[in-house]
Parts: sequence; C-alpha cells; structure tokens
Amino acid sequence: MHKTKILFCPKYPKIGASSRLRTYQFLPLWEKEGLEIKVSSFFNEKYLTRFYTERKHSPLNVLGCYFRRFWVLLGAWKYDVIWIEKELFPFLPSYAEWILEKMGRGYVVDYDDAVFHNYDSHPNALVRNWMGDKIAWVMRHSRLVCVGNAYLKEYAFKAGAMKVEILPTVVDLKKYPLKRKFENSLIRIGWVGSPTTMKYLNSLKVVFRKLGESYNLELLVINAKGIEVPDMGISSSLIPWSEEKEGELISSFDIGIMPLPDDDWERGKCAYKLIQYMACGLPVVASPVGMNKEVVREGWNGFLANDVQDWENSLVSLIKDVELRKTMGQNGRQLVEEKYTVQRNFKLMRSLFEDHLY
Repeated sequence: MHKTKILFCPKYPKIGASSRLRTYQFLPLWEKEGLEIKVSSFFNEKYLTRFYTERKHSPLNVLGCYFRRFWVLLGAWKYDVIWIEKELFPFLPSYAEWILEKMGRGYVVDYDDAVFHNYDSHPNALVRNWMGDKIAWVMRHSRLVCVGNAYLKEYAFKAGAMKVEILPTVVDLKKYPLKRKFENSLIRIGWVGSPTTMKYLNSLKVVFRKLGESYNLELLVINAKGIEVPDMGISSSLIPWSEEKEGELISSFDIGIMPLPDDDWERGKCAYKLIQYMACGLPVVASPVGMNKEVVREGWNGFLANDVQDWENSLVSLIKDVELRKTMGQNGRQLVEEKYTVQRNFKLMRSLFEDHLY
C-alpha cells in the first residue's frame, strides 16, 4: 500500500519563528496521520544565529544553503505533495517552481508575511523590474496558496491564484497558561519581539514616559538574549526568549501590546503576538493595522490605538481597572480557543489535503 509522502520546504529551521509556527508545530500531527514526512529548511541555524545577533552573513554558508535546497529538490519526484514556505530560492527567479509544475507534482505555497514586497518594493531597480512579480507567479502556478490573513489572500487572488485558503498563525494552548494573579500595585506591560522589530516598541517611548509619571509600571520585553532594551522612561527588563517557557513568560504580563506602523509590510503580519497574549488571558492594546483589526474587538478583548493619545488612554483604562483587565483577558482567551489553535488549523489543513492535493 502506497504511503503518502510530503516534502516540507520551510524557509528556516525550527528556531525561526515563522517556520516553527507555519510548519514545525504541525509535524507531529501529520505523522500521527500515518504520512511520511521530510523537512528541509532553506537557511540553517548558523544563518539565523548571525541574523539575530546582527552579524554579517557568511557568503559560503549562504551559498551552501542554495546548494542544499537544490540537492533536496533533485528528489522531488519521490513525493506526493511539496509544501513550500514562501519560495524555493530567495532572490532567484521562479525556475524551480516552474519545473515542479511541469513535472506534474506541483506544489503548495504558504505565506505569513508580505514577502512580495521584498521584490516589488526593493530599492534596487533591477530587482524590482526582474523579479517584482515573482511571488505573484509562484502563487498563480501553485496547486494551493495558504495565507495567514485577508491582506495576503487579496494579493493571491489578484495574482491569479485559483485556490487560496486562510490559515491563521496559531498557538498550542497547552503551552499558554492562563494568568491567575491580578493586582494593581505594579502593572507589567509586555511585548514580544525580535531584534529587527525593536523599532516598533521604540515608537511608544513618549507614551511610557508620560504614563511613568503617574503609575507604577514595568515594561517586560521578551526578545533575543543580549538585546539592549532602550530607555523607555519606566523600569524595563529584558527576558531572553525561550521556546519552552514563552507562554509562561507571557502570562507574567498584565497587558500585552503590539504597536505597528501602517505600512505595506506590516499589513501582511498575522497578529501572532496578540494571539499569544490572548491565549494567556491578557487584555491587549494594538495598532489598527492589518489583521490586528480582525483579532482585536474594540472594548471586548482590547483596544485599537491610532495615535499617541489613543495609546495613552487605552493603557490608562487597563492600568486603573483590574476587573476590566480580567474580563477582556477572558474574552481574548475565548476567541483564541474558537479560532486560533493548532488543532483547528490542522483540521483545516487536513481537509485541504484531502480536497485539493491527494
């Protein structure tokens, strides 16, 4: 009896957030279904370690990543389904995807970011002209496009993709304990990010300085080890990120925040931080950008803040009212249980697999 084989081609190894959430956390469920799974990331841990510490990449290591992906694809004919995260070869034309299509195997492609703007908005005119529509081509010629939100879905349809499904970025609730202790003597405002997104947090510096004059606050920042938290005008602490303890760390917050500028790239984000905060039963304050507007129901599980005054007013409301924090946190947890769990997503993925792929 033929055993169905899937080749997963994530962009990063497991320590890369997008690949961990879009591919790796589902692997045990795929294997439980009795499918034969192979996973081969494009970049390796050496690349990501340098990226997170803002060091220059080794050209030889990057070249090795390209050769390793090429070698893996030589065996693509052995698989029934090839599931690609974003693209097969960054900053190369879509020749590899074209070959897979012509082989008859085809491919599934998955997006949780607006990676098409890496090309159509690139500062180099040669890249814009040569590969500005690369991702649109990859989407158009796929068997199925999975996207994390409505902004990405709209782009895929405009690109001419025939089958597009929204698969939000989700959490495993077992890893996110509910917040149990609420008090008003010290309010911990929390943010989860990476070295490249610290600029978003910096946008709230004036808000924190103002609030620090009237309230006893602490800013908790979950980020890569060694990252320096800028002076925000209130007591601040860096908590080194840990996959095993992330949920537990978030549950120590009182309020979760997600500031974003209203730009093309940020509109493609999947509100994952908000989903994490809500999974722990926290109220949230977020910029009304992209999927944030879908996840945050104003006044029910959090607030949407358009400007500095909105941020200040929203945070003050939560700082002063412990019962409001509890109620909003409960509502947020309810939303996550209904819409943003690994189990729900996998059920959708399995249905797509049966309907469109095999």
